[in-house]
Amino acid sequence: MFEGAAEVRLADGSGRCDGRVEVKHRGRWGTVCHFGWDKKDAEVVCKQLGCGAVISAVRSKRFVPGSGPIWMAYDDLRGTESALSGCPHGGWDENYCTHADDARVTCAAPGFVRLVGGDNRCSGRVEINDGHGWKSVCDSHFGAKVADVVCRGLQCGRTLSVTRASTSGEGTGPIWDRELQCVGNESTLSSCPMGWLQVVSPRGRYWGLSCLISLLMT
Repeated sequence: MFEGAAEVRLADGSGRCDGRVEVKHRGRWGTVCHFGWDKKDAEVVCKQLGCGAVISAVRSKRFVPGSGPIWMAYDDLRGTESALSGCPHGGWDENYCTHADDARVTCAAPGFVRLVGGDNRCSGRVEINDGHGWKSVCDSHFGAKVADVVCRGLQCGRTLSVTRASTSGEGTGPIWDRELQCVGNESTLSSCPMGWLQVVSPRGRYWGLSCLISLLMT
């Protein structure tokens, strides 16, 4: 079990919600081995750090390996815990891992979504930032529930209209390849569960959105 309120951080990523998982033990920061690590474990880390939903919980070469101790090798979490404190694991400093096995997590962060190319900040083409740049949203997984959450999260009121983004211009960057599985009552888009898209729409098939407050800003 963790001793007390374990401090957690994500290191060497694009921000505080992205990077290599590290926990503090005996005054030293150390890494967590990826063996046994999955989305449920990552969900607890994202929650404890005050970040949004898990975007990725897999190993990635883009993260720099750690250099300190590898504190633990396994967490058996349900994903509903609010913090790592008290969660079972394989024991402190009892593993056969190397830093090539360090666990990495990318959580949705503040500033996760924006509307661009419209008349004001409450209208335009929907773009998402996953920590690696802004990406246009493909039309195959964008619906009324997601639109409601986008408008609410941007403090732009309710959804006024959802259209193809041709009037807001076409994005030139990558296409967002995750499926947003919003219920519709989430306060921000970063709180919505996410899945992987089976098919990514071709470039140019993006969504545009207008929220009610945009009428008051024109």
